[in-house]
Amino acid sequence: MEITNKSNLHLRSMVCELGQLSRPDGDVTMFQGDTSITTAIYGPGEVRMNKEIINKATVETVYKPKSGLPGCAEKMFERTLRNTCETFLLAALHPRSSISIVVQEIQDSGSLLSCCVNSCCLALLDASVAMKFLVAAVTCAIDSEECIILDPTAKQEKNSLAILTFVFENKDHSILTVYTTGSFTVQQFQQCSQTCREASRAVFDFYRTSIEKKLSKAT
Repeated sequence: MEITNKSNLHLRSMVCELGQLSRPDGDVTMFQGDTSITTAIYGPGEVRMNKEIINKATVETVYKPKSGLPGCAEKMFERTLRNTCETFLLAALHPRSSISIVVQEIQDSGSLLSCCVNSCCLALLDASVAMKFLVAAVTCAIDSEECIILDPTAKQEKNSLAILTFVFENKDHSILTVYTTGSFTVQQFQQCSQTCREASRAVFDFYRTSIEKKLSKAT
């Protein structure tokens, strides 16, 4: 399904395909502009004894780049995704089990981390994994003229002074995770967070429309 942002926040169009794979418990292929990510969810299921946690599920995240082996940047993405998912998953409902999240990069055309986070949330919804709340990620960049660019492309990111990705939860839209590169002032950080917070509402609307469309097809 496809949806475009109707506000003046200039988010690129978002498209997703839910439940296209046969083996995972839930999956989504998500497009934000030309950036594309496929995320698959396995579990809750059995966990290896050395990774078993007595009072909650073990959350494992694997990030696979488009080609080659993962480097330092990819490992940092993987860690950020795992820490974010551990925050909003109700892991205590599934002690001594494992929830595996596999994120495959298909195309990086900018705002990659926000697309990864959003695809994880949608895939977990598709797998019916219990969550405390939903999350939505939005990336913005500060260009050479110190203007804020929302949902930047790869070219815009390359020419920017800083890139900031914010993850918000849908209860009161507070910040859950922040991932930044480059330098910026406190005022610029606050402006970026407010701009991304407003834009995150369009992402939550996209989730709702996507799931509603899938459920309507199921019935």
